[in-house]
Formats: sequence, C-alpha cells, structure tokens
Amino acid sequence: MGKNEREENGFDPENHNQEEEEEEEEKKKQLKEEEHSVERIFENQEVPSWRKQLTLRAFVVSFVLSILFSIIVMKLNLTTGIIPSLNVSAGLLGFFFVKTWTKLLQKSGLLRQPFTRQENTVIQTCVVASSGIAFSGGFGSYLFAMSERIAKQSTDTLNFKKLSLGWIIGFLFIVSFLGLFSVVPLRKIMIIDFKLTYPSGTATAHLINSFHTPQGAKLAKKQVRELGKFFTFSFLWGFFQWFYTAGENCGFASFPSLGLKAFDNEFYFDFSATYVGVGMICPYIINISVLLGGIISWGLMWPLIEDRKGDWYPADLGAGSFSGIQGYKVFIAIAMILGDGLYNFLKVLSRTLLGLFHQLRYKDVSSELPVAGHSSDVSSQLSYDDKRRTQLFLKDQIPIMFAVGVYVAIAAISMATLPHIFHQLKWYYILVIYIFAPTLAFCNAYGCGLTDWSLASTYGKLAIFTIGAWAGAAHGGVLAGLAACGVMMNIVSTASDLMQDFKTGYLTLASPRSMFVSQIIGTAMGCVISPCVFWLFYKAFNDLGQPGSQYPAPYAVVYRNMVLLAVKGFSSLPKNCLLLCYVFFGAAILINLIKDLVGKKWGRFIPLPMAMAIPFYIGSYFAIDMCVGSLILFVWEKINKAKADAFAPAVASGLICGDGIWTLPASILALAGVKPPICMKFLSRGNNAKVDAFLGP
Repeated sequence: MGKNEREENGFDPENHNQEEEEEEEEKKKQLKEEEHSVERIFENQEVPSWRKQLTLRAFVVSFVLSILFSIIVMKLNLTTGIIPSLNVSAGLLGFFFVKTWTKLLQKSGLLRQPFTRQENTVIQTCVVASSGIAFSGGFGSYLFAMSERIAKQSTDTLNFKKLSLGWIIGFLFIVSFLGLFSVVPLRKIMIIDFKLTYPSGTATAHLINSFHTPQGAKLAKKQVRELGKFFTFSFLWGFFQWFYTAGENCGFASFPSLGLKAFDNEFYFDFSATYVGVGMICPYIINISVLLGGIISWGLMWPLIEDRKGDWYPADLGAGSFSGIQGYKVFIAIAMILGDGLYNFLKVLSRTLLGLFHQLRYKDVSSELPVAGHSSDVSSQLSYDDKRRTQLFLKDQIPIMFAVGVYVAIAAISMATLPHIFHQLKWYYILVIYIFAPTLAFCNAYGCGLTDWSLASTYGKLAIFTIGAWAGAAHGGVLAGLAACGVMMNIVSTASDLMQDFKTGYLTLASPRSMFVSQIIGTAMGCVISPCVFWLFYKAFNDLGQPGSQYPAPYAVVYRNMVLLAVKGFSSLPKNCLLLCYVFFGAAILINLIKDLVGKKWGRFIPLPMAMAIPFYIGSYFAIDMCVGSLILFVWEKINKAKADAFAPAVASGLICGDGIWTLPASILALAGVKPPICMKFLSRGNNAKVDAFLGP
C-alpha cells in the first residue's frame, strides 16, 4: 500500500508515530512506577482480615512497650517537657519483640500465623495511643498543677485538689475516648479525598514497610542490634550514675563537665543518655533554640534582674517566691509560650480554612473514589499502590451513626460524672466544650496533616482562659480551668493521633477497623498505665515538682499560673514583669513571622520561641546534652550519611529507652528507702579549695 492509499484509508503516519511515542512513554512510566511500587513487592502476600490483624501476641507486646514508653514520656514530662516523636521507636521495638517471638515459635514448630506489617502497625498504634495518655493526661502540666505541691509554689495556695490514683484513672477513662469518635466519620475525607500527608504517620509506615521487605528485614536486624547495644549501655550508665553520684547530699546532676553557674541557673553537661538521645531525634533547630534560650536567660536576663534586686523585688524574698526572681522566670516563659502558641494556632487555622476552601471549590468530580459496597472502579489515574490502598482502606467501614451515638453517650456520662470529681466544673461548662470540641478536633487533625504540628496544648490553654475566666476566682475558676484544659486536650490530641495512625494504616494496608480497635485498647491501657507510672514517681520522689529537683515538672507551674492570670489578672506579678512579658510575647510572634517571611531556605536557621522558653524557667542544664546529641548526628552524617540515616533512630531509641527503663528500678529503690553506697561529686577548683579549708589538713 502506497503513501497516497494509506492516507485515503485514514492512516496518517505522523499521527501513527505520535501514538507509538505516547505508548512508549506510557510503558516507561508504568515500568518506572513498578520499580518504585511498594505494593507490588507485597502483592503475593495475602492481607489478613481485620480480626486476624488483632492478635494476642500483638497486645501482649503492646502492653510491655506501653509501660516502657509511658515511663520515658513521664520522665520527659517531669523534666524538660520536650517529648520527641516515639512512633519510629515503637515500630522498631514492636518488630524486634514479635520477630523474636515468632522465630522461637517457628523453631519449635508452633508458629501458626506469620508476623505481618499489618500486625506491626497495630502494635505501633496501640503503643503510641497508650503512651500518648502520659502527655495528654497532664501529669506534667494541668493535672499536676492541681496538686498541693504546685499550689504552694504560686500565689494561690488554697485552691488545690488532693491527688489520688482512683479519681485520676476515672477522669482519664471519662475524657480520653471522645476524641476517637469525634473524627472517625472524617477518615475518608482526610486520608483519601484531601490526601493529607501526616509526615510522622507516613514516615512510620515507610519504616514498617521496609522492615517487612526481604531487603528491609536484613537492615532491620542490624538496626535492632544497634538499638540493643545502646539500650544496654544506657541502662548500665543510668545505674552507674545512681550508684556513684546519687548519694545523700550529692544533689541532682553532680556529674558536670561544665560547671558554669549564675543565680541558681547551672549550665552544664551531665552525661544524660536520655537528652543525648532526644537531641539525636529532635531537629537541629529545636536543640539550638533550647541552647540559645539558655544562653539568653542564664547570661543576660537573670544577671540583669538580680542586679535590680530591691528596685524590682524585695531582697529578703527567696528565689521560690513569685514576688521575686521566680516570678520573672515563670511569667516570661508563659509569655513566650503563649506568643508562639497563638501565632501557630492562627497560622494553622488559616491554612486549614484555606485548604478546606480550596478542596471544596476545586474538587474534581471525576476523581471521586469508591465507597464500601460499591463496585465502581478506582480512577485509572491512580497508581497501582493508590488503587490497592484505597480499596482496602474503604473495605472495613466504621458506621457513622455508631461513632456519633457513642460520642453523645460518652458526653452525657461526662456531664453527669465530671462535676462529682471537680465540683467547680459545672455541667454546662462541659456541654459547651463538647459542642465545640468536634470542630476543634477536626481543625487540629487537619492542621496536623498539613504541618505535622499538633496544637493540643494550645487548645488546652484556650480552655484554661475561657472556662477559668467564666468561672471566676470566687467560684473555683482555678480548678475549673485546669480540668477544662484536660477535657479539651484529650479530645483534640487523641483525634490527631488517630488520624496519624489511619495514615500509617493506609500505607501499610492495615484495616481501619483494626487500627480503631487497637487505638481504643491502647487508650484504655494508657488510662491505667500512665497514672500508675506517675504515682510511682509521685511517691518515690518527695521533691517532685520542686524547682532545682531531679524532676521539677516545669509546665505544671506554668499551667497553674496561666489559670491564675485568667481568674485574677496581673496583680500578682512582680515589678516590670508585665512589661517584660509584653516584650517576650511580641518577640515570639515576631520571630515566627520572620521565620515564615524569609522562606524555608533561611527560615530553618531561625530559632523556635517555644523551645527557647523552656530554659527560662527550669534552667539550661539539659541544653548541652541535647546539642551533644545533635553534634553526634551531624558528624555522623558528614562521615557516612546513609549509615546515619539508617541507624541514628535506632541508636537514639536505645539511649532513650535504656535510660528510661532504669527509672523504674531507681523509683522502686527510692520507695524502698535504698540509698546508693557511694557519693562521688565533682566540684570547681574554688569550691574544692573551700572544702579543703573546712576539713583541714
């Protein structure tokens, strides 16, 4: 057939060549997609049903890890208040324990069900939900702020509630489940329709997927070995520090290599494995921000205020009085925290509203995805991974009416029971919180999906100021505001955590129903484990919550004084403290504004006011530890970045977990009255000369 004949029959060689090129491009695109496809690696593996993903061994391991992680979070709560993401550690340790379990059963011929990535996801979800209660339960913030110990450190020493293990557990069971049911109906919108990233949930999913691939399993074994080495080292180092340096009259952190001291604010490195590990996990800018805050407060602010003693506060008042320097420490920290929180709240809220507007206005009707029970095909534009994940994610539905009904039922129970625990918290306060809570929970979950930043504590502070001011000082506004903070924090915190876990489950093909059940079981575990861990600390350390002690619980004093500002105003502040608060509040907003205006390239070098605020109150002793962790990671990345990326999380997890688990026997020894046999203390040359002069030749 000649050229003219082909053209008469509708054959155009140019179009034919173009079609061939398009087909070739499509094939290349598919091949490239297959190379990067995760689900094609697992396509020959059967995905177990949601019931089979919920195994007994998974919850036994989750229970053990929940105790470990609750101890770690509690220790961080009561020391610095900086709590890094422990999702990776939970996934890694969950893999280690169950893999060891299944190997033993396999050798004995008793293994019936292989270990899958879905079961690994269930463990991670359960552990994070349980240990999350150690944060949202307020043991280092609003709940401990209600106690007599913290009340004695403020200007209001009368409004407190005697802590009791019974009512704490009851309170947590009442308020910790509402957040789970408030956002369940929105899971498809958040994960599939809006395609929110949830960076922490996505990173955890990639980790779990890599563990269970043939290549990833080899790397996971090496990571576990590294974790085990540093876990053992950290545990033994904790024992060494207790044995040699925790003796009577040794004092806390008597192992400094840098003994700089000014006005009760020590600046030293105390060889803390926990904070070195935290420094390796936290971004560089957080650690640098903490160090910068320590330098400003220790080297500039406190010497300036101390020089003005007599002009600004009476010289005969000690550092623990809020009419003295302690007032400046606490309220300047509060001002920076509120400024940073307000800016980020408005920023995330505006991004949430703009994102919603964009999603609803420009939503492409052709990209509608199928729902359970419908046989419509998934859009051909989706990749193989997205199609498979979407089909399975929509398979096991959680009925909307069930979620709404349970939310209403728990809300009704809360309004009937919470006023009996806190008679200052009236039922109509609770009703107002529960009316607005689903909207705020959605905002927090959506904002977390965009920024990976949960603003649970900011919403809690909002409840402190609104309910505290509404109740007033004369009608128990202090305790009402703190209790309202707990109700709000638990709702919005668990809501964002659940959506993070749904994202992890979506990427690992774990059933949403198994994830939800795991979250409920983990939350129930946390409502018992976290109070018991806190009670162990509370009974073992008589100076818990005291400034300068091993566990100063800085945020407890901060939260109590926030509610005092809400109900009493600024009358209790020392001279010029309000002016300084305005300056630091404005500085926190300005720093955040500049950080956003200069863009990511330069903004990553600008410090975070929230992290800078912490040393203003509790001192700078942990700043060097965290920066040492950053330095180790930085040098490691320069020497071998691939190895650092692979093993740094395992090393950091080992350091944190080993030192954290040592806290348990240390607390038991303290309760039993066992004191370490040796006291080894390092002193400066000047102090050492004074001791020699006192003891004589």
